[in-house]
Amino acid sequence: MCGILGLLLDDQGLSLLQHRGQDACGIVTCGPKGRFFQCKANGMVRDVFDPSSIDKLVGWMGVGHVRYPTAGSFNNAEAQPFYVNSPYGIVFAHFRINEEDIFNAIKGMMQQVKGAYACVAMLAGFGIIAFRDPNGIRPIGMAHRKSTTTNGQDYLFASESVVADASGFSEWQDVRPGEAIIATRTGVSRRQCSKPATFAPDIFEYVYFSRPDSVLDGISVYRSRMAMGDILADEVKRVLEEKNMTVDVVIPVPDTSRVAALNLAQKLQLPYREGFIKNRYVGRTFIMPGQQMRKRNVRRKLNAMALEFAGKNVLLVDDSIVRGTTSKEIVQMAKDVGAKKVLVASCAPPIRYSNVYGIDMPSRSELVAHNRTTEEIATEIGADLVIFQTLDDLITSVRGLNKTIEQFDCSVFTGKYVTGGVDEAYLQNLEGLRADNTRGKLRGGLEHMEGKGGGGVVPNGVNGHTMHSGGHQPKRVNSMSSNDETVGLHNTFRT
Repeated sequence: MCGILGLLLDDQGLSLLQHRGQDACGIVTCGPKGRFFQCKANGMVRDVFDPSSIDKLVGWMGVGHVRYPTAGSFNNAEAQPFYVNSPYGIVFAHFRINEEDIFNAIKGMMQQVKGAYACVAMLAGFGIIAFRDPNGIRPIGMAHRKSTTTNGQDYLFASESVVADASGFSEWQDVRPGEAIIATRTGVSRRQCSKPATFAPDIFEYVYFSRPDSVLDGISVYRSRMAMGDILADEVKRVLEEKNMTVDVVIPVPDTSRVAALNLAQKLQLPYREGFIKNRYVGRTFIMPGQQMRKRNVRRKLNAMALEFAGKNVLLVDDSIVRGTTSKEIVQMAKDVGAKKVLVASCAPPIRYSNVYGIDMPSRSELVAHNRTTEEIATEIGADLVIFQTLDDLITSVRGLNKTIEQFDCSVFTGKYVTGGVDEAYLQNLEGLRADNTRGKLRGGLEHMEGKGGGGVVPNGVNGHTMHSGGHQPKRVNSMSSNDETVGLHNTFRT
């Protein structure tokens, strides 16, 4: 899962999507005479985009990306956005091109490509294009504002609405499933490019990935997590009565589960306490590459306060339990500071199946719930009891805020993939690719990345679905003041 951003006449917002990917990031802008200016590398937004690099990103439109690695390699050349010059069809500066050509090309692509994607593309000197997969699995929307320099409008495309809110854009609209939108200096054109398909946004966006202050497909992420806590409280009460157990305090696992944990505690009339203090300078452990790295970073990320745990039956509330690495360490941390009993409540059902739509759940065997009962999961993570939200209750908590959505992608819980075409052979091949990628990251480390700032072999693809360009290298422009009118790519990373 990654974060994407497309802008006409605005240069802020990528840092607001940092939670969607921490492996790499990049921005490409379009300047005078159709020249592209790029800055991309492995690392966080704050580290890659220093003032010098940003100053050199000239132009009136641009696209940005934060990368969350799934099946690609660890080479820095896979940092996005990707740039490919003609004749590959992404840069059209030397051709007569019109909107009808673009819509037809996207329509043809959607007929051939199966899967989840939300994409932004930039045509040199023309405009920005955004489109979404026919099932609407991945989120993307658009907003606009009055230009401060002309009588026209500035347009923004982003994975989440929070970018529009923070950047002064209004009238956020979700890109519809299978829809393509073209924004130019003269206006906006929209076209439905795919046949009707089942609209099934990924429910895990609401459980974990998206920021709580975002609204996706008409559903407030914050309100959905409140509802998750309310409904989970009923299940917790039922199980506690069945097991004849009591709870003294409710403690969230920071940060995603805070909203749900507070509502759960209020409904059960139990004390709510912040028992874990978070080190905000360690990234999200779920999206870190490699099991050992995730495990090592849990204790760097969280510290348990003994005064909230000692001698108490503690109910820890988490958004989900995926590999169990974080949960096991957190349960042990609670016991180390004196908790009498540690119970865990998950806002999501057991995750037993691989995600093939851009979330890094590489191997079913690595999922703690795969082929395990709830009792066995509790034993595996060292908890006295584990309580899961039911799938029906999770769907109710999200769909209750927009009943026009009749279905969600719940494949990680059910093993049913809305796009079709996912069989056992496909899953085994994908798991092998992702395992190889993880081993490569652990062997190489970030210090051995090649292609810093976009060098090396230039791949072509969108949101992690990669097609190599046969070693084609775009023309590099050594000076921004060059008189060469050829469309080219100037890299600003540490230059």
